[in-house]
Amino acid sequence: MENKNQNKKPFDIMDYFSVMRIAAALLLSILLVFVIIFFVSQTPGLAIQKLMLGPLETKRSFFNVVVRAIPLVFTGLGLTLCLKSGIFNISSDASFYMGAVVATAIAIACPLPNGLHQLALILAAAVVGGVISMLPVIVNKYTKVNPVVLAIMANSIFYYFGLSIISSFFLEKSGSWGSYKFPDHAKLGTMIKGTTLHYGFVIVIAVTLFVIFLMNKTSFGYKVRVTGSNPAFAKASGIKTGFVILMAQFIGGAIAGMGGAIEIVGVYKRFQWQSQTAYVWDGLLIYMLANGNPTFIPLTAFFIAYLRVGAEIMSRSTDLDPEIVTFLQGIIILLVASQRFLYFLKQRHDQKMSLKQAEAEEGGAAA
Repeated sequence: MENKNQNKKPFDIMDYFSVMRIAAALLLSILLVFVIIFFVSQTPGLAIQKLMLGPLETKRSFFNVVVRAIPLVFTGLGLTLCLKSGIFNISSDASFYMGAVVATAIAIACPLPNGLHQLALILAAAVVGGVISMLPVIVNKYTKVNPVVLAIMANSIFYYFGLSIISSFFLEKSGSWGSYKFPDHAKLGTMIKGTTLHYGFVIVIAVTLFVIFLMNKTSFGYKVRVTGSNPAFAKASGIKTGFVILMAQFIGGAIAGMGGAIEIVGVYKRFQWQSQTAYVWDGLLIYMLANGNPTFIPLTAFFIAYLRVGAEIMSRSTDLDPEIVTFLQGIIILLVASQRFLYFLKQRHDQKMSLKQAEAEEGGAAA
């Protein structure tokens, strides 16, 4: 019993330094936004109240936050797989947008029974999204073009490709631009009456649990982490790094494709996305705030969605625009991405621990 207590590592708050950095970045960013609001708004108190408490005022507003968080969770989880493998593949927007296009095509052109119809369009979107996510890695292997460049190109190419599919085959000619309406048996139903919460919420919970289990409890997740952190060691250990990277891209893209399908048939009545989506940048922000841990992806996605809904409520009640959240996100990214932010605390702690260890070794040698 005494040996166990002796071997037990004492609590050290600096073991959670990365969490402290992120929490400090969030707090400092919000305080800076509060200062800006005081300078530019005629009713700063009301503006801050609506920003921070507005989403809690009504049931509908709160569940709007949950609905807005669902696509952010999908893109954050998808990027987790891609980035953990060591490849900076940001083609999630292509997977997300084409997932919505494929879901639209199946919803309109392939009538199926309720339940089976939703399953078919989500699975098809997942497969297409996974294949698209693998393309930058495959093309890079044969051309040596940077996968980041290939991913950015893929986002634009598949946006125009998906847009042309909708415009050529599924566009309703009358009224504003948009596809034909989705039939009821293709849409995801509402979970709670009086809100916009759909059954995609159940799916995103299942996908989150799947990714957490995959990354933390399976040999494949271990191989992904090792390949991403030390590819030379992974190869020396007999890991087929090429296959692991490719499968990580496929699973990550499949999750993003599912997100696009669920968003389009869960929230919208028809396909109306004329502009290119930008969920990949949201996903990167969420990934950074979660410190790459899939367990925290839903929490950080909810935080971002909460601020955005709060900003919209604030703009309807005060003289401020909701774009102030964009400024907040920029500050958060700047602070979290900065390796020197609060580094002096870590450096001072490491120096102190090194000094203690040296003194203990000298004491042991003298004894």
